[in-house]
Amino acid sequence: MATRERLPPWHERQRLPNGREVLIRPVRPEDAEPLRAGFALLQPDEVRQRFLYALKELTPEMAERFTRVDPRTEFALVAAEPLPPGEALVGAVARVAIDERTQDAEFAILVSRYIANMGLGRYLMTRLVKWARGKKVHRLYGDVFEHNTPMLSLAQSLGFEREFHQDSPGLIRVSLDLRSKPAAEGTAGG
Repeated sequence: MATRERLPPWHERQRLPNGREVLIRPVRPEDAEPLRAGFALLQPDEVRQRFLYALKELTPEMAERFTRVDPRTEFALVAAEPLPPGEALVGAVARVAIDERTQDAEFAILVSRYIANMGLGRYLMTRLVKWARGKKVHRLYGDVFEHNTPMLSLAQSLGFEREFHQDSPGLIRVSLDLRSKPAAEGTAGG
């Protein structure tokens, strides 16, 4: 009889449609250098869509900040090779941060082109929604370039609504009211 591997909370192994296996897990401080190394593999457009501006490198200070989250108000997941933190190449990052004044939270997701279009963004978003609901967040939102059709379609399919920014041309804010019915939870294959 096969025994199932027990993983810590928020750790999940996923087999992507291309056969590649990734470990989805909370970000760790040891991921700072692999994040910096993986950043060099990103296309300028991938960086711009995540950070909303051009960025040539992920500095050591930025990597340090991204990998040290305050568990009371922040949550970040990575999809990485199934190797120990610090050794595993990170192919996707999803994070959420709560504004304690409003109980709203902002999300951001970056999936490398090497593992894009395999349902991973959807799956990571459902994990962020689940965490935010557990923290009693009122509204989850993110700013998306108007030409980032895959992210806008994903958000819409999960029940996010679009809000146009008059002061930020080219950006669309997508938001999900978490006080209403739960959003559908997906799988990496979906």
